[in-house]
Amino acid sequence: MTETVHMDSTDFVILRELQNDARITNRELAKAAGIAPSTCLERVARLRRAGVILGYTALIDPAAVGRGLEAFLAIRVRPHRRPVVGPFVEHVRAQPETRALYHVAGPDDYLLHIATTGVRDLQRFVLDELTSQDVVAHVETTLIFQQWGGGPVRPAADSGNE
Repeated sequence: MTETVHMDSTDFVILRELQNDARITNRELAKAAGIAPSTCLERVARLRRAGVILGYTALIDPAAVGRGLEAFLAIRVRPHRRPVVGPFVEHVRAQPETRALYHVAGPDDYLLHIATTGVRDLQRFVLDELTSQDVVAHVETTLIFQQWGGGPVRPAADSGNE
C-alpha cells in the first residue's frame, strides 16, 4: 500500500483532471490547475514517483470487442493459505476474460469481474478455469446488466490535506 503523500489543492486538481481525461495535454492541465506548464510537469512527475499516479489506461467497451456478457464471480478457495493464493491469482489474472480480481473479506475469498462472449463462454470459464482447480471450493455468479463508473478518487476528508 502507498503511504499518504502530502498534497495540496493544486495536486488534487491535477489528479481530478487526469482521472477525467488522461489524454489532457500538459498545457491544458496546467491551465486547469492555475500553474505554469513546467510546474505542472514537475508535479505530475512527483506524483508518479510517489506512487500516487499508478499509470494511464484506455477504457474499452467489452461489448465492442465481442465480450458483451459481464459477471461478478464470488469465489471461495480451500485451503485459503499463501501457497494456494499466489498460483490461483496468477492463473485467474492470466485469463483473457478477467477484468479485475479482488481479494476480499467475508464469506468469499475473491470477487472476480469477467467479460465473456456469452452464456456458453461464461459456463466454460467457470467449469474449465475455476471449478476444475482443486483449490476452488465454491463459485457464485452474478450477471451484470449495466454499470456506471465511479467518479475520480477524492482525498479523504480527515487526511489533513488542503
